[in-house]
Amino acid sequence: MADPKGFLTTDRSLPSRRPVDVRIQDWREVYEPFDGGALEKQAGRCMDCGIPFCHNGCPLGNLIPEWNNLVWHHDWRDAIERLHATNNFPEFTGRLCPAPCETACVLGINADPVTIKQVEVSVIDRAWDEGWVTPQPPARLTGKTVAVIGSGPAGLAAAQQLARAGHTVAVYERADRVGGLLRYGIPEFKMEKRHLDRRLAQMEAEGVKFRAGVEIGIDLTGDDLRQRYDAVVVAIGATAWRDLPVPGRDLSGVYQAMEFLPLANRVQQGDLDVSPIDVRGKHVVIIGGGDTGADCLGTSLRQGAASVTQLEILPTPPSTRPDSQPWPTYPMTYRVSSAHEEGGDRLFAVSTECFVDDGEGRVRALQLVDVEPHEGGFRPVEGSSREIPADAVFLAMGFVGPEAGTLVEQLGLTLNERGGIVRDAGYRSDVPGVFVAGDAGRGQSLIVWAIAEGRAAAAAVDAHLMGSTNLPSPIPATARPLLV
Repeated sequence: MADPKGFLTTDRSLPSRRPVDVRIQDWREVYEPFDGGALEKQAGRCMDCGIPFCHNGCPLGNLIPEWNNLVWHHDWRDAIERLHATNNFPEFTGRLCPAPCETACVLGINADPVTIKQVEVSVIDRAWDEGWVTPQPPARLTGKTVAVIGSGPAGLAAAQQLARAGHTVAVYERADRVGGLLRYGIPEFKMEKRHLDRRLAQMEAEGVKFRAGVEIGIDLTGDDLRQRYDAVVVAIGATAWRDLPVPGRDLSGVYQAMEFLPLANRVQQGDLDVSPIDVRGKHVVIIGGGDTGADCLGTSLRQGAASVTQLEILPTPPSTRPDSQPWPTYPMTYRVSSAHEEGGDRLFAVSTECFVDDGEGRVRALQLVDVEPHEGGFRPVEGSSREIPADAVFLAMGFVGPEAGTLVEQLGLTLNERGGIVRDAGYRSDVPGVFVAGDAGRGQSLIVWAIAEGRAAAAAVDAHLMGSTNLPSPIPATARPLLV
């Protein structure tokens, strides 16, 4: 193990966030640098448990005790090798994953868990700074070709694994830039896009071909794709958003979160001077209490909103792990993200009754009502209906599955009752040679699940093309329940 007494002598600590009044003036990441010596002490808190339940909490099977031990012993270069052994993109997961590994940490049973996520991101950031992350092109090519549709974390992970196995891989992305939700869904203050760009440059040097601005089913038909390539990986995510069919939904000023966030990111990319959906001086209401809602909150504050209110239909979560969600499961507890720390109000146990018209077709207010649990659902609390001002409303209520339409139809894929693309435990769809990875088959989930499925699907494709595979396969498609 690392420090035999580390968990007794060292308290859990994290890097400081930049002052709120400073960071909301820019779009840089919110955290201050974390001293390497302090980080090594945090790694020393790892007990190297006989049964490392952090492995169970992480879909990628990250070798957490191993790289904690290496960091404690100042062996950062070997630490990044162990980290990359299971995770293609630790700079993404270290910033964006909610860290189910930490809630499964044995130390967390009766103390603060190890800062696994911070060790992870510190290791990869140092590796990039030291020049240890280099292209790994294959020694030889197999002559087999693979098309990957979608350039989110699942598609990128599958593409990198397959390219390193020697296959010729092309990644198709319908947006004008590669990256999927990593590019246009995640705000800059959560992950600066330089992290994405340098990883894409590494993949290009390894032989991956990126084809941005190409929509399969429109610019290139499904039949053309299957004729050109020996295998196809569908990793288009779950981008069909959940809507809110209440009176006034068609008013101007009511948007989906993913209509708002990409435009803000395009401003940071230099495509726009000002977002067409800019909320400076406006009263903003966000419907949905999850991560996407928090992204809308932080973005609205940086644009200069007059007020921001985030609504959640569920009651306020408990501050500590409830008995119904025992260790090592991921508990639904009250969490304060960096965006929540920056401002705005959070209202729990409320439901939207309607959007109020200003008389000219624009929203001016939102009428809500308190709710209470009732027969497996919710019922309004009598006399609690009221209005709150709303010049702009963002719906951040999650996603229901991949978009059904041309791509799915042309490839001959079918959807299950949950809206996901049908596949078996080996990531094979019901169309020969077509595989499905990530949220497209799984449903809305976590970035670690997407990368894990991309890696596993790559192993399945490699075995399909070559008869066997040496690529690691973290999970079969049906091995574990959804975590959304």
